[in-house]
Amino acid sequence: QVQLVESGGGLVQAGGSLRLSCAASGRTFSSYDMGWFRQAPGKEREFVAAISASGGRTYYADSVRGRFSISRDNAQNTLYLQMNSLEPEDTAVYYCAARSSSLGNFRFLPSYDYWGQGTQVTVSS
Repeated sequence: QVQLVESGGGLVQAGGSLRLSCAASGRTFSSYDMGWFRQAPGKEREFVAAISASGGRTYYADSVRGRFSISRDNAQNTLYLQMNSLEPEDTAVYYCAARSSSLGNFRFLPSYDYWGQGTQVTVSS
């Protein structure tokens, strides 16, 4: 069982930056692949970025590649998402998620076993 708590969301102007954090409970954080997803009003939840359990592999949605960076600190049981050059289209609730199996595409939402409650990110134009 893993519990995930996101923080770091807020209101920022276009072009600004935010850093999201996801604190995980439990002693097995380092065995989970982790991902960030987001959901804008009226839209489906979508993949943003993912990182392998060891941190050696990262994956990004085309819409955020080059602007966002995912990282993790396994000693601190924490996942991060550094978001730069934010755009109004990035406005959404951001969720972190964990999966115990490395099988399947990182972008596939149902492959994740645990989800946080989400943190709101609003980018004004």
